[in-house]
Amino acid sequence: MAAASAEISSWPGYAPTPLHSLPEIAAVCGVKAVLYKDEATRFGLGSFKALGGAYAVASLVAAQKLAGKTPAEITVATATDGNHGRSVSWGAQLAGCTAKIYIHKHVSAAREQAMQAFGADVIRVNGNYEASLAACKSDAEISGWHIVSDTSWEGYRDIPLQVMAGYSVMASEALAQMGDMRLSHAFLPVGVGGLAAGIVAPLWQDMGEGLCKLISVESDMSPCFQESIAAQMPTLFEISEETLMAGLSCGEVSQLAWEILQPTLTHCLSITDGGVASLMRLLARGLEGTPPIEAGECSTAGLAALLAAKRDLALWSDLGFDESSVILLIGTEGATDPELYQSIMAGAGGAV
Repeated sequence: MAAASAEISSWPGYAPTPLHSLPEIAAVCGVKAVLYKDEATRFGLGSFKALGGAYAVASLVAAQKLAGKTPAEITVATATDGNHGRSVSWGAQLAGCTAKIYIHKHVSAAREQAMQAFGADVIRVNGNYEASLAACKSDAEISGWHIVSDTSWEGYRDIPLQVMAGYSVMASEALAQMGDMRLSHAFLPVGVGGLAAGIVAPLWQDMGEGLCKLISVESDMSPCFQESIAAQMPTLFEISEETLMAGLSCGEVSQLAWEILQPTLTHCLSITDGGVASLMRLLARGLEGTPPIEAGECSTAGLAALLAAKRDLALWSDLGFDESSVILLIGTEGATDPELYQSIMAGAGGAV
């Protein structure tokens, strides 16, 4: 984690992303503080993914150069819902290597074009995320490309570990920004689990036995982690419908993330898409005591889960919230699909 922090903080344009206080939400919930780590401005890429894929590409290219290869001889490949592919594309452009990005049929044209803008070759696969990953793995094996995935599987761990190390910068920044304040709860959006695992590691290192409650949040259309917890082993969830929160639409957890999250998560929640659009508009409008926030679809997951829990007295009690609670939410992305974002902003307003 220290190596990732040192490398990433040396990149042009690096600055810690904001940690916003949401006092209006805290008042509604009757807690001490609700904090929102806002990744919308990360390196101009619009999401936390800028930290992971690009760092893994940089590390891989550095190792290959030591082995005698030039960047021009290196091709990296990945499957993505959009944001990870954008990070890999950007990282490849910075490193001077070639990027092959596999997307599934539900990825928007805007997200595809954003990756192409960094010079990536984007291949669309007729199927879901798992289908695009299978195609990527097959083509990479045939062509000798290096897969830079944010999910791990048997025999493939080193690069996903580098991706997670990049993500850990978010939590390290948040801990520094909080000063003497310490968390009681953290809501962690889960797709394949890499983001959540990357955040848990610095919190665990900092808080030790006093580690805060860690709550995963998934879409109810792709609750692969909940299914895996119930089965006590990583379990494939067959996705039949796509959530608006595209970055959470994953049917299989990362093995590496599972090893970190399974023993540390205290609760697993899933949410519907029902509050996504209204919460995006609410944050964009600006809450009392908080500047307007550009929040993409997945950025609402933690807030939606928190407000839903507040309406369920039994769940609220089980989660252990009280007037001393300090809660972390992860604003994973900004308007990474500008057309979709503007269409949502044009809808009816939201309310707490």
